Order: sequence, then structure tokens, then C-alpha cells
Amino acid sequence: MQFEGAMLEYRLQKEKDKFEPIYYYTNIDLPQILTRRECEFFIKEGKTYQQLSSAIEDELFVIYVKLHEETPIDIKEPLYEGIKLEFRELNAYKNHPLITFEYMTNHLDILSVIGSIYTYIDGKEWERDSAEIDEDRGVYVLYVKPTGFTLVT
Repeated sequence: MQFEGAMLEYRLQKEKDKFEPIYYYTNIDLPQILTRRECEFFIKEGKTYQQLSSAIEDELFVIYVKLHEETPIDIKEPLYEGIKLEFRELNAYKNHPLITFEYMTNHLDILSVIGSIYTYIDGKEWERDSAEIDEDRGVYVLYVKPTGFTLVT
């Protein structure tokens, strides 16, 4: 298999074993595809989709999703140099407050962070819950919860 200039398709579950293509990306690089596959949630056009599974069909990568919720579209963030990754506390009662954010240079950097179980912010340990790509805002989001552990320096 050759994955240079690969293709990615999101397919929406219509029935138990029936899926319909909803978004298609051509000439997308492999690191971006792998980063997207690591995200349990995908937001586009005000709809949040939850990933069910993924597959490779020859040179076509497929991510199977179901509709999770619909919300008003957030305005796209201003563009800066790099790819934005937000770290948010998993706390629905507080609307998942922003802990911090970073701009990274490539999708492998994003994948390295969102693919880890634990991350450290200002010496505090946080445990990964889930990740999403929000195309409406142009950001990746990592949802974490505090473990109570603090690094001793």
C-alpha cells in the first residue's frame, strides 16, 4: 500500500450496518489521517459526530461515525502559525473550561499529545478522556481530568 496523497472519507451510520459517505478529503497526508483517527469526536457544520470505528480500503481511509449532537456553529478561530491544540477539563457543569492551549507545527506533534494517557500542565498530571477535531473552529481539543498528582521538581 502507498499512502502518499491518501484519501479520507467519513461515513455516517444510518442503520445498524448501513453507512453513508458524508465528507471526503483528497490528497490528505497520513499524519493528519492518523491524528483524526485518534479523535473520538469530529465537529463539522455544527454537528458533532462520535467515531464508531475506522478502516482502510486500499488507499482510502474510512472513519465511521454516528451523529452525537447538533449545536450552533462556532466562529472559526483566527489563523496563527501552526495547528492549535486546546486542553480542556472534562467537566460538563463548567462547560469544559479551557486549561491552556498550544500551537504545534504538525499533526505528528498533535498525535503525540492526544495519543498519550497522561499529560502534565504546570506540574499537574491530567488523564486523557477523549479528543476531538473541531473543523468549525479549526482546532483540536484534548479533554482531560485531574489525577491529583503533582510533579516534584
